[in-house]
Amino acid sequence: MTTTYTITLKNCAFFARHGLHDAEEFLGQRFFVDAELDVRPSQPLSDDAIESTVDYGVAFQEIEKIVTGQRRYLIEALAQEIASVLCARFPQIFRARITVRKPNAPVPGVLDYVQVTIDHVV
Repeated sequence: MTTTYTITLKNCAFFARHGLHDAEEFLGQRFFVDAELDVRPSQPLSDDAIESTVDYGVAFQEIEKIVTGQRRYLIEALAQEIASVLCARFPQIFRARITVRKPNAPVPGVLDYVQVTIDHVV
């Protein structure tokens, strides 16, 4: 029998400078990330060993490095990079569903946020 489970990091908040417009790079804004990580442990969970699973503290740090790092024009590209890096860093992840929210998107209207969700399956 194979055990799988999902680790969720919800509403991780970062200040960054992503977007197409020069003002977005100059001013920056908050971005929010949700990461749903489907995991197959490398050892039985009864071993109670962090090495068999995804250390979500390290996963958060990886997300932070990406979001606060190189500017991306598209939040789609940002979400894809997060998923790819997490899956490479943790081979136990077989699916990463990453959502990036941008609350201050430069659109000519009123909205709560723009968000994109990608599914990365290994």
